[in-house]
Amino acid sequence: MLAALIAAMALAALALQFLSVQRNNADDTLWETLWRLGRFFTILTNGLVAGTFAVLAIRGRVASPVWLGGVTLWIGITGAVYHLLLAETDGEKTGIGCWANFGIHTSVPIVVLLWWLAFAPRDRLNVTAALVWMSWPLIYVCYALLRGQFDGAYPYFFTNPDRIGWTGVLTWSAALAGAFFVAGLLQIALARVVRNR
Repeated sequence: MLAALIAAMALAALALQFLSVQRNNADDTLWETLWRLGRFFTILTNGLVAGTFAVLAIRGRVASPVWLGGVTLWIGITGAVYHLLLAETDGEKTGIGCWANFGIHTSVPIVVLLWWLAFAPRDRLNVTAALVWMSWPLIYVCYALLRGQFDGAYPYFFTNPDRIGWTGVLTWSAALAGAFFVAGLLQIALARVVRNR
C-alpha cells in the first residue's frame, strides 16, 4: 500500500512537471517535451523511484537492499542538491509548476527516505554498496555531456563545459561522486544504527 502511494506520488509529480513544461513550451510535441525533460537527473531519478515502487507494489516483494538503498540515496541527494545549490537560481514557481517542483524535489525524496528508514531491508549494505551507488550519477553525467554535445543544452551548470570548462566539469563530477560515496557511507552507518535498535 505504501509502495503504491510512493509510486503514485512520484508519477503525479512527474505528470505535473510534464504539464508545466508543456504549458511553457506550447509548440512542443509530446515527444519534444519528453526529450526536454529527459535531460534532467531529477526527472530520471524520480522515474526510477516510480518504477521501483510500482514494481514493489505489484509484486509484493522487496527489491534488493542494495538497489533500494541506491534509489533512496539518489533521490535524497536530488532533493539536497536542489535545495542547497540550485533552488535560488531556479526562479519563482507558481501554479502547477510550484506543485511539480515541490513533488520532485521535496515530498518524494522525504517519503522515500522515511519509507527506507521504516521498512526497507538494510542487510548486505557495505562499502561495496556505496561504490555501486556512485554508478548512476556517473552514468548520468556521461549521458548529460553526450546529449549536450548533440543539442547544445546542458541541464545543470556543473555539466556545462561551455560555462565552466572541461576542467570544471571534471572537478564538479569528481566532487559529486565523492559526495555520493560519503553520503552512501553515512546511509550505511545509519542503516546499522537503525537495525541495531
